[in-house]
Amino acid sequence: MLMDSNKIEELLKKYWACETSLEEEQQLQTYFKSGEIPEQLKDTAALFQYFDQSKKKSLNDSAFEQRVLSQVAQPAKGKVIRLVYNTMRIAAGVAVLMAAIWFVRKEVRTTTPQAVVDTYDDPQLAFEETKKALLMISKSFGKAEEQAKKINMFNEAQEEIQKDRNKETKKPKANS
Repeated sequence: MLMDSNKIEELLKKYWACETSLEEEQQLQTYFKSGEIPEQLKDTAALFQYFDQSKKKSLNDSAFEQRVLSQVAQPAKGKVIRLVYNTMRIAAGVAVLMAAIWFVRKEVRTTTPQAVVDTYDDPQLAFEETKKALLMISKSFGKAEEQAKKINMFNEAQEEIQKDRNKETKKPKANS
C-alpha cells in the first residue's frame, strides 16, 4: 500500500507534533518499511527502522542473561581484593590524620611558653634582681621620654609653620 508523499508529509507533521493516532503511526511504520522512500525522508525512515528493530529485541536472550550473570556472580577473590583495597585506603587516611595530629601537637608544645618557675630560693636576692631589672627599664623609659619630647617639639614647630602659611594665604593681596 503506497501513499502519496503529501499524505506522508501531513502524517509526519502530526507525528512530530505528537498528534497522531495509533493507526496513523502504524501507517507511517508500514510506509517506511517499504523500500521506495524519497531521498528527503531517508533520515526519518532510518528512525522508524530503528524503532522496528528495537521492538524485536528482548531480554529473553540466553547470551545476554549469561553475560549479566557472569558479571554479577564474580568470584569471591575479587571481593576480597576490593575489601583489602578499601581497608588500605582507610588505614592510609587514619595514618595521615595521626601524623598531622602529632606534628600539630609538637608545634604547639614548642611554641607555648613554659610555666614560670621560681629561679631564686632566697627572697632577698630575688628582690635585688627585680630592683635591677626595674631600674634598667626605668632608665630606658627615661631615654625614650627625652626622645619623645624632641619629637613633640618638632611637631609643635611644624604646626606653627602650617598656621603661618595658612594666615599668609588667607590675607587679601594689596592692589599694585
